[in-house]
Amino acid sequence: MTEPAIKYRLIKTDKHTGARLGEIITPHGTFPTPMFMPVGTLASVKAMAPEELDEMGANIILSNTYHLWLRPGEDLVEQAGGLHKFMNWDKGILTDSGGFQVFSLAELRNIKEEGVYFRNHLNGDKLFLSPEKAIHIENALGADIMMSFDECPPFFESYDYIKKSVERTSRWAERGLKAHKNPDRQGLFGIVQGGGYKDLRQQSARDLVSMDFPGYSIGGLSVGESKEEMNRVLDFTTPMLPENKPRYLMGVGSPDALIDGVIRGVDMFDCVLPTRIARNGTCMTSQGRLVVKNKKYERDFSPIDPKCNCYTCRNYTRAYVRHLIHADETFGLRLTSYHNLYFLLNLMKDVREAIMNDNLLEFREAFFEEYGYNNSKRNF
Repeated sequence: MTEPAIKYRLIKTDKHTGARLGEIITPHGTFPTPMFMPVGTLASVKAMAPEELDEMGANIILSNTYHLWLRPGEDLVEQAGGLHKFMNWDKGILTDSGGFQVFSLAELRNIKEEGVYFRNHLNGDKLFLSPEKAIHIENALGADIMMSFDECPPFFESYDYIKKSVERTSRWAERGLKAHKNPDRQGLFGIVQGGGYKDLRQQSARDLVSMDFPGYSIGGLSVGESKEEMNRVLDFTTPMLPENKPRYLMGVGSPDALIDGVIRGVDMFDCVLPTRIARNGTCMTSQGRLVVKNKKYERDFSPIDPKCNCYTCRNYTRAYVRHLIHADETFGLRLTSYHNLYFLLNLMKDVREAIMNDNLLEFREAFFEEYGYNNSKRNF
């Protein structure tokens, strides 16, 4: 039997919450969890060089199967030696399957049993994506971790719709598993769906766990429901997943959701949030959200976050970064992007330390208080 490409080792459990400190073992290194993974949709984390990501402590980054299929094409990436060589990144890479694009391109698509017919969002061309096609593309891209092709239904869809969708996602997962060509070099994760319905999440988890994937993702969250709804679903979903496999909550990246997800047993997270808000001049700081392009920072010569030790905060002031953003200088967006990514990567480092010391709940309380989550100044 082939050794799985991805393995998980549980090191410690926080005795008050059950939060897990562990490591994920990949063909490109062994990395500590819980972790935040920066998103590099088109084989590039926006505005960041791979060397900078390495320097700030990123271990696994995400790339997008759908977007790389359209440009430059999976055959070109394969010819270049796979994503790692193509983008000069020698640590972990995870590719999603295109399933989320099926959700986000709702007006352009038609879901059938065989797969999804939809239109290219760039030029309107007709496209077809099936579990087999998605896995073929992901195999060619060569990421360490691949996602099964699924449907991500809107959270508040009807019970009947989500039940049918879960059943189809399970059938698609099985088809994808059969199509997977490199299980010894790439780990394929199953994606648990089911909206807000406990029995459907149970059904989805049961189906996927029976297929023995090397890891499991929790999908269909952070798609418009409240944080309370998300936590409620995590409360009953993560215990359904094997303890000896990594658990990945897809598309979540606000500081409160990261901490609350870890408390509920999640090991891996990703989100475009830190770089997206950075491009609007919004920074995450130990004191909460700071919109550095605001007038009040025009003559503020302190760092974005005096408690932060990132490249941006060590070298530049709020006044300078504000000036760059107002002058449409790309360097300004690079500085805010660097800071926000560093902030979340460093937050996860602190979370891991809190689990090691069995004081994650105290850490959460202190962080929420300082960040402003406990009052009307609630951010993100």
